[in-house]
Amino acid sequence: MNRRHFLRASAVLPFARVATLPLAAFGSAQLAVAAAPTTADYRKLLVLVELKGGNDGLNTLIPYRDAAYYALRPKIAIPADQVVQLTDQAGLHPALAPLLPLWKDGSLAVLPAVGSPDPTRSHFEAQFQWEIGMPGKASEMPGWLNRLAMLDSAGSRPATTRVIGVGEANPRILAGSARTRLVAKGQGATRPGVVGNERARDALLELYSGDDKLSRAFREGVESRLMTAKELSSEMMAADNGAGSAAGLALDARHLATLMRTDPALRLGFLSAGGWDTHANQGAAQGQLANQLGGLARAIIQLRADFNQPGDLILVMSEFGRTSAENGSRGTDHGRGNAFWLIGDRINGGRMYGRWEGLARGNLNEGRDLPVLHDFRAVIAQPLARVFRLPESGLNDLFPGANWDRSLDGVVRRT
Repeated sequence: MNRRHFLRASAVLPFARVATLPLAAFGSAQLAVAAAPTTADYRKLLVLVELKGGNDGLNTLIPYRDAAYYALRPKIAIPADQVVQLTDQAGLHPALAPLLPLWKDGSLAVLPAVGSPDPTRSHFEAQFQWEIGMPGKASEMPGWLNRLAMLDSAGSRPATTRVIGVGEANPRILAGSARTRLVAKGQGATRPGVVGNERARDALLELYSGDDKLSRAFREGVESRLMTAKELSSEMMAADNGAGSAAGLALDARHLATLMRTDPALRLGFLSAGGWDTHANQGAAQGQLANQLGGLARAIIQLRADFNQPGDLILVMSEFGRTSAENGSRGTDHGRGNAFWLIGDRINGGRMYGRWEGLARGNLNEGRDLPVLHDFRAVIAQPLARVFRLPESGLNDLFPGANWDRSLDGVVRRT
């Protein structure tokens, strides 16, 4: 996924082989590369943040003018006077107030009803399907972020590592033929572990000294772990200046940015955070979800501070939303549609995109959930096509069977 590859195409075609739009509807007249300087002159970086467990999108992006919202959630709704207002209809949870400057400067856009066309309410199935980019599929497939790293390598294993994941041991979205760099969560990333002991390391390297696939993978892992610990330890000592470092997702975001700055070959980053499965005692303006959202806000501010060049993009999503009504335990259960966020200079932010039909019972999926009005793949395709210049064939490789969503065409600024 390098500059040469994306500049080869002077136009981006529709999203799928069997698209819902004619070719002329999305052609070179809309996406022609402007005179220098443009985003083609910048290193393009993509960072994905996955909120695992099904974040409650309705208490994240709040329809505070919808009377049905308060009727459905008598105990956990956010009072209208505490909502951080974005529009005259919707606003953010008060824990997300630090993000308001991103909205005001036009670098943050939100979509209220995004999700997978597959109706599963299983965390495992929904996460697996969105990470391989294929709703309804259960077969072993490379993750779509790994496939994205492979697109300009003619199917062969790239010589350089282009993708990095911080926090999870083996995220499905990074699985595949492209080399990936995996970094431990939190402070564990700054410690080399058992391979930091010279005698233990030498013994293990001797044991895995062969030329088989497992041995090669082990040696690559040892090298990566030592290099990561060294880079992060040096950076953290200088940046902390004697103070204790932050915990949680914000720390992982900081590590991700440090490593991507250090290694220019790294173009794709992945972060994830659990704890969003709020079946009981979710809280309202304060409580369990508020604490989660506060950590997310700190992480996004950290990411935006580090990824602020014209070609940088940050996407935030969860595998599904939660029920529109609260349950008997003052929480919410597994739902469908959810809020999706896009952040970056090329994002035409400061506005909400996509359809919103309200929370009246007749507008809900199965009478209980916010419906999926926009396919998550169509949302991701917008910045990949317009910023990364990924052609139709590349979008098909990532998201086979998906269609271009013309209603979202304004979400990315044109050069």
